[in-house]
Amino acid sequence: VDIGGGTTDVAIISLGGIVASTSVKCAGNRMDAAIVDYIKKTFNLVVGDKMAEGIKIQVGSAVSLEEELSMVIKGRDYITGLPRATEVRTNEIVRAIGRELREIVKAIKDALQETPPELAADIIDHGILMTGGSSLLRHFPELVFRRTGVKAVLAKDPLYCVVKGTGIALEHLEAYKKSIIAKR
Repeated sequence: VDIGGGTTDVAIISLGGIVASTSVKCAGNRMDAAIVDYIKKTFNLVVGDKMAEGIKIQVGSAVSLEEELSMVIKGRDYITGLPRATEVRTNEIVRAIGRELREIVKAIKDALQETPPELAADIIDHGILMTGGSSLLRHFPELVFRRTGVKAVLAKDPLYCVVKGTGIALEHLEAYKKSIIAKR
């Protein structure tokens, strides 16, 4: 599962080939937009995309927390137009991005449901590997496990592993040619 900025790509891979896959235009940027909307509606405070991404990184989570994190956010008051600050907490952000998280989990479930039954044991044994910058959202693998029943783990270097893998494939193009060239 590669959760980037613009898309979430899900692929079930077996013997070097893609068995099932799906892609949705729901990822980090949509989460950021949802945070911007939530802050505006809840606090009458206008914040930019950078602030929203910072909120997601600093206090965001895929699941509610008993011990919430909080941070002071700064923006422009929607009514007066004046600069203002307020505090936002983790569970508010969980609510703000809930729709986006559900859409991503649905894409994962859709790919799992397309998978041939003979691969189910492998999926249970090996789990789901999560990559991409947005996979770093606090407790995202836990949410995926709760919703699918399949363990999920972050890749060793989630921000760069897709790029590194592409580089390896290009270095060994002949070996990977059948896997990376789209069939028509």
